[in-house]
Amino acid sequence: MNILKNTFAVGSVIAMLSCQSSGPKDIALGKDQCDNCRMTISALGYAAELVTDKGRAYKFDDIMCMNMYEGSNPDQAKNAKLYVVDYPTGKFIEKSKATFIKGGSIKSPMGGNTQAYQNKAAAQKAAAALGAGLTK
Repeated sequence: MNILKNTFAVGSVIAMLSCQSSGPKDIALGKDQCDNCRMTISALGYAAELVTDKGRAYKFDDIMCMNMYEGSNPDQAKNAKLYVVDYPTGKFIEKSKATFIKGGSIKSPMGGNTQAYQNKAAAQKAAAALGAGLTK
């Protein structure tokens, strides 16, 4: 009977570990630090994350910081998933699916001055209102 209990317990642990999300982790505003510049992340709308194939999440306060980190840490960036925050909703989206606007009156924490949008029409509308341009 103990073998059955132990087998069930080990199986449950393995099942729980395999169900962990490999996506972006929540950012604790005012507590988490940017893994590139070490500043405290205080504005969710400009945040980004790089999640390695092993599930380690690197957090950034500015999309530019993630881009710089990718370039200077190719080992961590290799096969990593990249996420940016959809500016209007504050939710993470895959970087490859985002539309970016840059410039104008956008002021991001580290001067990247870029916002990401899940919806291209919303990005175009925001770019027109902020005097920014679409970059993708």
